[in-house]
Amino acid sequence: MHNRLRLFIDRMMTPLGELILLSDEVGNLRVVDWTDHEERMRRLLSRHYRAAQVTMEPSRNPFGLTSALESYFGGDLECIQSLPVSTGGTVFQRSVWQSLRSIPAGETISYGRLARRLGQPAAVRAVGLANGANPIGIVVPCHRVIGANGSLTGYGGGLQRKQWLLDHERKHSSALTSRRSF
Repeated sequence: MHNRLRLFIDRMMTPLGELILLSDEVGNLRVVDWTDHEERMRRLLSRHYRAAQVTMEPSRNPFGLTSALESYFGGDLECIQSLPVSTGGTVFQRSVWQSLRSIPAGETISYGRLARRLGQPAAVRAVGLANGANPIGIVVPCHRVIGANGSLTGYGGGLQRKQWLLDHERKHSSALTSRRSF
């Protein structure tokens, strides 16, 4: 018998286009992706939860998650730091995703440095693949990972969105830092 996974789906407009959010029955964020990549999202869902019978029900602002992301886009970068997340994926993928959440807003890290941080310096490509399979973009900030030479590389939402997110975070994290210094 299959496990059941009941998800609540909401959509929200952002300066970069429409986002899809999926949460579970206890308020864990399961997916954040762009609606123009909805097929990718569905593939990731089927990969991560293949043993489950997944149902999706429309819900406005489930558990306040949509409001938190609206606040993020409004400049409150800290509001998404502690959002509860739950993902499928392998143990290695989940360790990469957990490590991504420790990268401060406005900062970047290379794939190689992230692999070293995980204690697996030879796993640069595996880190890149895990980054690409991240189902909870923005909140699990895969956009903060860059190439070894500092260039923007691979982002499921497109490099223009990645650049915008990094610029947005730099702008608002510097404002946050200056407010704290008084």
